[in-house]
Amino acid sequence: MTTEKIGFIGVGLMGHGMAKNIVAAGYPTTILGHRNRKPVEDLLGRGATEARSAKVLAEASDIVFLCVTGSEQVVSVIEGENGLAAAGKPLLIVDCSTSDPSVTTRLAADLAAKKITLIDAPLSRTPKDAWDGTLDVMIGGDPADVARVRPIIERFAQRIVPTGPTGTGHTMKLLNNFLALGYGALYAEALMLGAKSGLKAEVFDQVIRGGRMDCGFYQTFFKYVLDRDRDAHKFSLRNALKDTSYLAAFAQASCAANPIAAAVRNSYALAVGTGHGDDYVPMLSDVVAKLNGIETAS
Repeated sequence: MTTEKIGFIGVGLMGHGMAKNIVAAGYPTTILGHRNRKPVEDLLGRGATEARSAKVLAEASDIVFLCVTGSEQVVSVIEGENGLAAAGKPLLIVDCSTSDPSVTTRLAADLAAKKITLIDAPLSRTPKDAWDGTLDVMIGGDPADVARVRPIIERFAQRIVPTGPTGTGHTMKLLNNFLALGYGALYAEALMLGAKSGLKAEVFDQVIRGGRMDCGFYQTFFKYVLDRDRDAHKFSLRNALKDTSYLAAFAQASCAANPIAAAVRNSYALAVGTGHGDDYVPMLSDVVAKLNGIETAS
């Protein structure tokens, strides 16, 4: 039995499965209450304990995993009133959220003075992979800290790729999401143009599936397009806009021209701005279709 005591904040779509696998491996695990009580109650039934605040969770933990929406929530849960830092003890914090790299590096430097280490370990793949323990993880941090958390991350990940110092994991995650969300924007526009010319989504799929342009993201996207499976890819358009906005901020800070990323961001901004923020990424195909006078891309 390990002596490391684990804290976990953010037991939502991804975090629930991750925490489940940590608990199943025998790690003493404390979780923070979540607005959705169903995953909390499930984890308590599996042997986790619940803390009433991030401070209390920190007091019970050696290593704390965060799986929240983004940098704003990360800063709040660490530095806010009754946050992790308020416990006043050494901690290793692993941020599995998709966060702004500039915020991550600044926060890591600030926390180091308090004997708190922050590393970034964002995720790739789906909530099903989190449940099955087959996520991909990009991890930025000192090699000794990465080695310390690796046995725990291996409980919910099949592939762990060290990226360099703290902040590089979040940078790589933004690039990964840029590619995926870029494909999503391309699929949506291509389907709309095809529908305008009378090409059915089924025909589009017969050409792409199994060819060089096929990939896992394409398949989950089209599971919604063809089968109308709303849960095929549970990543909201609002979160897609957040991630592409983080990339835009990173490009601006780097004095880099990024016209393609700007166009991709605008696709998701349009979807959120027209009231579809809580829909999932494959539903961008319907948004783009309807804005062009077509009921759905399928």
